[in-house]
Amino acid sequence: MALPAQAQDFVDSNGPLDDTAFYRLVACAAPIDGACAKPFYKWAKAKITVGITQREPAFLGGKLKRADAAVVRAVQRLNAVGMGVTLTTDETTPDITIHLLDTPRGEKITGSTAPLLNGFSMANAITILDIEGNTIKGAAIGFSSTMTIRQYESVMLEEITQALGLITDIQNPYYTTRSILSQNADNSLKTLGIQDNIALIRHYPPR
Repeated sequence: MALPAQAQDFVDSNGPLDDTAFYRLVACAAPIDGACAKPFYKWAKAKITVGITQREPAFLGGKLKRADAAVVRAVQRLNAVGMGVTLTTDETTPDITIHLLDTPRGEKITGSTAPLLNGFSMANAITILDIEGNTIKGAAIGFSSTMTIRQYESVMLEEITQALGLITDIQNPYYTTRSILSQNADNSLKTLGIQDNIALIRHYPPR
């Protein structure tokens, strides 16, 4: 039986973490020197597709073009990491579906074509995993209508990274400009940090 898992929690820490502590925090919500609070969720397949499958009228025009471009850039940056999975764009039946919703931040999602998202409260964006055991079977990302267009590229990269299984943000001022998974960031970072890359490779070792 597949179940939904939300990917927007965060764990507090202070200062720079070593690579193992950083990976365990973002992958299984482990506090420093603590036990995992969540399972390690991973895709079983080596090729994962991602694409926008729902575009509500609030996003028509420049917002939609920026969102389309953000998907392409996120896929390029994640594939450049050299991990053991590759991403490709597909808007027909992608494994990771992206939904541009006319839902403001803070409101409950009701109009998504992805049943996974409906019922959750919207943040700037939200990622929900469809899990079976420790395996990710699918993922849905919802974008709010109140997010500013300049945030799209950063948020898209963060949400797709979380859809790969790095499901926990890090709340730590040191990582504001050093990790796409920083809870403290203002969504201006548009590239993966060094430890983001290391964490992805640990999660999906090159084959």
